[in-house]
Amino acid sequence: METTPTTKTRRRNRVVIGAAGAALTLSLAGGAGYWWHERNQASQASAADCRMARTIITEAQQVSAGPAPEAEKWERRTAQRRRTEMEDGYLGYNIAQYESWAVLTAQKSPEAPSAEDVRDLQDKARGHCADSGVSLTMPPLGA
Repeated sequence: METTPTTKTRRRNRVVIGAAGAALTLSLAGGAGYWWHERNQASQASAADCRMARTIITEAQQVSAGPAPEAEKWERRTAQRRRTEMEDGYLGYNIAQYESWAVLTAQKSPEAPSAEDVRDLQDKARGHCADSGVSLTMPPLGA
């Protein structure tokens, strides 16, 4: 079977269009994969936010072993300071949870967190400070 110049041209055009379509598809898939990866990353807090979080964690440790009324006053003061000074709301949410757990522990509440709960929260908070150079450690409360 002989092919005419028109048939060769059509075949070449099909190959070129197919290759371009494949390249476009791979580019879109790569971009979508990158977007998905970045979307699931924790927000990155500033070093100042992470230092503030570390300070609050240290204070929470002390308050959780003290009297409940003082822990409640501390929580109100700290919450106000965290809301006005901390820029990363996602890290702030994790620290707020630790603050409230410190008060529950001081109140000897049955809703106080387990060591595993604290460890899980620590892992979430650390994800926000991964690029800041500040390490966060949340010891179990009330110790």
